[in-house]
Amino acid sequence: METPGTEGEGLKLNTGTVRTLLVNFLRDEMTNAGFTKAVIGLSGGVDSALVAFLAVEALGKENVLALLMPYRSSSPTSASDAMLVVKQLGLRHELVEVTPMVDPLLEPEMDPVRKGNIMARSRMIVLYDRSAREKALVVGTSNKTEILLGYGTQYGDTACALNPVGDLYKTQVWHLAEAVGVPRAIIEKKPTADLWEGQTDEQELGFSYALADRLLFAMVDEQRSDAELEDRGFEKHLIEKVRRLMRRNQFKRLPPIIAKVSHRTVNVDFRYPRDWGI
Repeated sequence: METPGTEGEGLKLNTGTVRTLLVNFLRDEMTNAGFTKAVIGLSGGVDSALVAFLAVEALGKENVLALLMPYRSSSPTSASDAMLVVKQLGLRHELVEVTPMVDPLLEPEMDPVRKGNIMARSRMIVLYDRSAREKALVVGTSNKTEILLGYGTQYGDTACALNPVGDLYKTQVWHLAEAVGVPRAIIEKKPTADLWEGQTDEQELGFSYALADRLLFAMVDEQRSDAELEDRGFEKHLIEKVRRLMRRNQFKRLPPIIAKVSHRTVNVDFRYPRDWGI
Protein backbone atom coordinates (compact mmCIF):
# COMPACT_ATOMS: atom_id res chain seq x y z
CA MET A 1 0.00 0.00 0.00
CA GLU A 2 1.31 3.43 -0.94
CA THR A 3 1.51 6.30 1.50
CA PRO A 4 -0.82 9.17 0.55
CA GLY A 5 1.30 11.77 -1.16
CA THR A 6 3.63 9.50 -3.10
CA GLU A 7 1.29 9.75 -6.08
CA GLY A 8 -0.08 12.91 -7.70
CA GLU A 9 2.71 13.64 -10.17
CA GLY A 10 0.03 15.23 -12.33
CA LEU A 11 -0.25 18.09 -9.85
CA LYS A 12 3.13 19.39 -10.96
CA LEU A 13 2.88 22.45 -13.19
CA ASN A 14 4.90 23.74 -16.07
CA THR A 15 4.53 27.22 -14.64
CA GLY A 16 5.71 29.02 -17.76
CA THR A 17 3.17 27.28 -19.98
CA VAL A 18 0.30 27.66 -17.50
CA ARG A 19 1.14 31.30 -16.89
CA THR A 20 1.00 32.04 -20.62
CA LEU A 21 -2.23 30.08 -21.01
CA LEU A 22 -3.97 31.97 -18.19
CA VAL A 23 -2.77 35.39 -19.31
CA ASN A 24 -4.02 34.67 -22.82
CA PHE A 25 -7.29 33.35 -21.39
CA LEU A 26 -7.92 36.61 -19.55
CA ARG A 27 -6.99 38.76 -22.53
CA ASP A 28 -9.02 36.70 -25.03
CA GLU A 29 -12.15 36.29 -22.90
CA MET A 30 -12.18 39.98 -22.03
CA THR A 31 -11.92 40.86 -25.71
CA ASN A 32 -14.62 38.35 -26.68
CA ALA A 33 -16.99 39.89 -24.13
CA GLY A 34 -16.19 43.43 -25.29
CA PHE A 35 -14.36 44.55 -22.14
CA THR A 36 -10.85 45.76 -21.36
CA LYS A 37 -10.99 46.21 -17.56
CA ALA A 38 -11.12 43.89 -14.57
CA VAL A 39 -12.29 44.25 -10.97
CA ILE A 40 -10.81 41.89 -8.35
CA GLY A 41 -11.58 41.39 -4.69
CA LEU A 42 -8.14 41.42 -3.07
CA SER A 43 -8.35 39.55 0.22
CA GLY A 44 -4.71 39.30 1.19
CA GLY A 45 -4.72 35.59 0.33
CA VAL A 46 -2.71 33.78 -2.32
CA ASP A 47 -5.58 33.09 -4.75
CA SER A 48 -6.62 36.70 -5.25
CA ALA A 49 -2.98 37.82 -5.24
CA LEU A 50 -2.18 35.41 -8.07
CA VAL A 51 -5.23 36.56 -10.05
CA ALA A 52 -4.14 40.19 -9.64
CA PHE A 53 -0.67 39.37 -11.00
CA LEU A 54 -2.15 37.52 -13.98
CA ALA A 55 -4.68 40.27 -14.70
CA VAL A 56 -2.02 42.97 -14.69
CA GLU A 57 0.12 40.93 -17.07
CA ALA A 58 -2.87 40.38 -19.37
CA LEU A 59 -4.54 43.79 -19.25
CA GLY A 60 -2.07 46.31 -17.81
CA LYS A 61 -2.18 47.74 -14.31
CA GLU A 62 -4.24 50.74 -15.43
CA ASN A 63 -7.07 48.36 -16.37
CA VAL A 64 -7.26 46.47 -13.06
CA LEU A 65 -9.07 47.73 -9.96
CA ALA A 66 -8.43 45.96 -6.65
CA LEU A 67 -11.05 46.14 -3.91
CA LEU A 68 -10.20 45.61 -0.26
CA MET A 69 -13.40 44.86 1.68
CA PRO A 70 -12.77 44.23 5.37
CA TYR A 71 -15.33 43.49 8.06
CA ARG A 72 -14.74 44.80 11.58
CA SER A 73 -13.51 41.38 12.75
CA SER A 74 -11.16 40.89 9.77
CA SER A 75 -7.53 40.35 10.58
CA PRO A 76 -5.41 43.48 10.08
CA THR A 77 -2.85 41.32 8.28
CA SER A 78 -5.38 40.64 5.51
CA ALA A 79 -5.42 44.30 4.51
CA SER A 80 -1.67 44.73 4.97
CA ASP A 81 -0.94 41.67 2.83
CA ALA A 82 -3.35 42.91 0.16
CA MET A 83 -1.49 46.20 0.16
CA LEU A 84 1.76 44.35 -0.54
CA VAL A 85 0.22 43.29 -3.85
CA VAL A 86 -1.20 46.76 -4.53
CA LYS A 87 2.19 48.37 -4.02
CA GLN A 88 4.20 45.77 -5.91
CA LEU A 89 1.92 45.93 -8.96
CA GLY A 90 1.09 49.63 -8.74
CA LEU A 91 -2.63 48.83 -8.71
CA ARG A 92 -5.52 51.21 -8.47
CA HIS A 93 -7.39 50.21 -5.34
CA GLU A 94 -10.28 51.09 -3.06
CA LEU A 95 -11.01 50.13 0.53
CA VAL A 96 -14.72 49.53 1.17
CA GLU A 97 -15.70 48.63 4.73
CA VAL A 98 -18.56 46.09 4.57
CA THR A 99 -19.47 46.23 8.27
CA PRO A 100 -22.32 48.75 7.75
CA MET A 101 -23.78 46.42 5.10
CA VAL A 102 -23.42 43.21 7.11
CA ASP A 103 -24.41 44.14 10.66
CA PRO A 104 -28.08 45.09 10.00
CA LEU A 105 -28.65 41.59 8.54
CA LEU A 106 -27.23 39.67 11.50
CA GLU A 107 -29.49 37.87 13.98
CA PRO A 108 -28.77 36.89 17.60
CA GLU A 109 -27.08 33.49 17.90
CA MET A 110 -26.44 33.35 14.15
CA ASP A 111 -23.97 30.57 13.30
CA PRO A 112 -20.64 31.53 11.72
CA VAL A 113 -21.48 30.03 8.32
CA ARG A 114 -24.60 32.16 7.85
CA LYS A 115 -22.70 35.23 9.00
CA GLY A 116 -19.84 34.41 6.64
CA ASN A 117 -22.26 34.02 3.74
CA ILE A 118 -23.67 37.50 4.40
CA MET A 119 -20.14 38.93 4.36
CA ALA A 120 -19.28 37.15 1.11
CA ARG A 121 -22.46 38.29 -0.62
CA SER A 122 -22.00 41.86 0.62
CA ARG A 123 -18.56 41.87 -0.96
CA MET A 124 -20.08 40.54 -4.17
CA ILE A 125 -22.46 43.53 -4.23
CA VAL A 126 -19.51 45.91 -3.95
CA LEU A 127 -17.57 44.10 -6.68
CA TYR A 128 -20.45 44.17 -9.14
CA ASP A 129 -21.31 47.79 -8.38
CA ARG A 130 -17.73 48.86 -9.06
CA SER A 131 -17.63 46.71 -12.18
CA ALA A 132 -20.68 48.61 -13.50
CA ARG A 133 -19.02 51.93 -12.71
CA GLU A 134 -15.75 50.90 -14.31
CA LYS A 135 -17.36 49.12 -17.28
CA ALA A 136 -15.34 46.11 -16.21
CA LEU A 137 -15.77 42.40 -15.55
CA VAL A 138 -15.46 40.77 -12.12
CA VAL A 139 -12.62 38.27 -12.22
CA GLY A 140 -12.99 35.32 -9.85
CA THR A 141 -10.42 33.86 -7.49
CA SER A 142 -11.80 30.45 -6.40
CA ASN A 143 -9.42 27.54 -6.99
CA LYS A 144 -10.29 23.99 -8.11
CA THR A 145 -10.03 22.51 -4.61
CA GLU A 146 -12.56 24.99 -3.25
CA ILE A 147 -14.89 24.55 -6.22
CA LEU A 148 -14.90 20.75 -5.99
CA LEU A 149 -15.44 20.73 -2.23
CA GLY A 150 -18.08 23.48 -2.34
CA TYR A 151 -15.92 25.62 -0.08
CA GLY A 152 -17.35 28.95 -1.13
CA THR A 153 -20.53 31.02 -1.00
CA GLN A 154 -22.89 30.74 -3.94
CA TYR A 155 -23.38 34.25 -5.38
CA GLY A 156 -20.71 35.41 -2.94
CA ASP A 157 -17.01 34.74 -3.41
CA THR A 158 -17.82 32.29 -6.22
CA ALA A 159 -19.62 34.96 -8.28
CA CYS A 160 -17.65 36.22 -11.26
CA ALA A 161 -17.67 36.69 -15.02
CA LEU A 162 -14.55 34.59 -15.60
CA ASN A 163 -12.07 32.72 -13.45
CA PRO A 164 -8.45 32.10 -14.48
CA VAL A 165 -7.54 29.87 -11.50
CA GLY A 166 -10.62 27.64 -11.22
CA ASP A 167 -8.81 24.67 -12.80
CA LEU A 168 -5.79 24.95 -10.50
CA TYR A 169 -5.71 23.02 -7.24
CA LYS A 170 -4.67 25.00 -4.17
CA THR A 171 -1.17 23.53 -4.13
CA GLN A 172 -0.82 24.48 -7.81
CA VAL A 173 -1.91 28.02 -6.99
CA TRP A 174 0.92 28.24 -4.46
CA HIS A 175 3.37 26.93 -7.05
CA LEU A 176 2.31 29.38 -9.76
CA ALA A 177 2.12 32.26 -7.28
CA GLU A 178 5.75 31.72 -6.42
CA ALA A 179 6.68 31.67 -10.10
CA VAL A 180 4.96 34.98 -10.92
CA GLY A 181 6.40 36.80 -7.91
CA VAL A 182 3.60 36.96 -5.33
CA PRO A 183 5.11 38.12 -2.01
CA ARG A 184 6.44 35.27 0.15
CA ALA A 185 4.47 36.47 3.17
CA ILE A 186 1.25 35.76 1.28
CA ILE A 187 2.34 32.39 -0.09
CA GLU A 188 3.46 31.15 3.32
CA LYS A 189 0.50 32.33 5.43
CA LYS A 190 -2.18 29.90 6.60
CA PRO A 191 -5.10 29.95 4.14
CA THR A 192 -8.19 31.64 5.56
CA ALA A 193 -11.42 33.11 4.22
CA ASP A 194 -11.15 35.56 7.15
CA LEU A 195 -14.90 35.35 7.76
CA TRP A 196 -14.53 35.16 11.52
CA GLU A 197 -11.73 35.61 14.01
CA GLY A 198 -9.19 32.79 14.05
CA GLN A 199 -10.78 30.92 11.13
CA THR A 200 -8.52 28.87 8.86
CA ASP A 201 -9.56 26.86 5.81
CA GLU A 202 -7.81 23.63 6.77
CA GLN A 203 -9.15 23.69 10.33
CA GLU A 204 -12.68 24.14 9.04
CA LEU A 205 -12.34 21.46 6.34
CA GLY A 206 -10.72 18.99 8.71
CA PHE A 207 -7.80 18.12 6.42
CA SER A 208 -4.88 19.83 4.72
CA TYR A 209 -4.96 21.22 1.20
CA ALA A 210 -1.94 19.09 0.32
CA LEU A 211 -3.78 15.90 1.24
CA ALA A 212 -7.04 17.06 -0.33
CA ASP A 213 -5.34 17.90 -3.62
CA ARG A 214 -3.62 14.52 -3.88
CA LEU A 215 -6.92 12.77 -3.20
CA LEU A 216 -8.97 15.00 -5.51
CA PHE A 217 -6.48 14.61 -8.35
CA ALA A 218 -6.67 10.81 -8.10
CA MET A 219 -10.45 10.90 -7.63
CA VAL A 220 -11.40 13.48 -10.27
CA ASP A 221 -8.61 13.76 -12.84
CA GLU A 222 -7.55 10.10 -12.78
CA GLN A 223 -11.08 8.81 -12.04
CA ARG A 224 -9.87 6.27 -9.48
CA SER A 225 -12.42 4.08 -7.73
CA ASP A 226 -12.73 4.10 -3.96
CA ALA A 227 -10.98 0.73 -3.79
CA GLU A 228 -8.06 2.08 -5.83
CA LEU A 229 -7.89 5.15 -3.59
CA GLU A 230 -7.69 2.98 -0.49
CA ASP A 231 -4.96 0.92 -2.13
CA ARG A 232 -3.05 4.18 -2.63
CA GLY A 233 -3.17 4.79 1.11
CA PHE A 234 -6.08 7.20 1.50
CA GLU A 235 -8.24 6.49 4.53
CA LYS A 236 -11.78 5.33 3.86
CA HIS A 237 -13.41 8.01 6.03
CA LEU A 238 -11.56 10.75 4.13
CA ILE A 239 -12.57 9.33 0.74
CA GLU A 240 -16.20 9.17 1.87
CA LYS A 241 -16.12 12.71 3.29
CA VAL A 242 -14.64 14.21 0.13
CA ARG A 243 -17.07 12.37 -2.16
CA ARG A 244 -19.96 13.52 0.06
CA LEU A 245 -18.80 17.13 -0.14
CA MET A 246 -18.49 16.98 -3.93
CA ARG A 247 -21.95 15.46 -4.37
CA ARG A 248 -23.67 17.74 -1.87
CA ASN A 249 -22.20 20.87 -3.45
CA GLN A 250 -22.71 20.08 -7.13
CA PHE A 251 -25.49 22.69 -7.26
CA LYS A 252 -22.91 25.40 -6.56
CA ARG A 253 -20.97 24.47 -9.68
CA LEU A 254 -23.95 24.88 -12.01
CA PRO A 255 -25.81 27.86 -13.42
CA PRO A 256 -29.48 27.90 -12.37
CA ILE A 257 -31.20 24.86 -13.86
CA ILE A 258 -33.89 25.90 -16.33
CA ALA A 259 -36.87 23.63 -17.00
CA LYS A 260 -36.79 22.64 -20.67
CA VAL A 261 -39.94 23.63 -22.56
CA SER A 262 -38.73 24.81 -25.98
CA HIS A 263 -36.42 23.38 -28.64
CA ARG A 264 -33.49 25.57 -27.58
CA THR A 265 -33.06 26.22 -23.87
CA VAL A 266 -30.45 28.53 -22.35
CA ASN A 267 -27.52 26.55 -20.90
CA VAL A 268 -28.92 23.31 -22.33
CA ASP A 269 -29.06 23.63 -26.13
CA PHE A 270 -28.12 27.31 -26.27
CA ARG A 271 -24.79 27.26 -24.49
CA TYR A 272 -21.88 27.59 -26.91
CA PRO A 273 -20.18 30.76 -28.24
CA ARG A 274 -21.35 29.95 -31.76
CA ASP A 275 -24.95 30.24 -30.52
CA TRP A 276 -24.56 33.98 -29.91
CA GLY A 277 -22.24 34.71 -32.78
CA ILE A 278 -18.70 34.49 -31.37
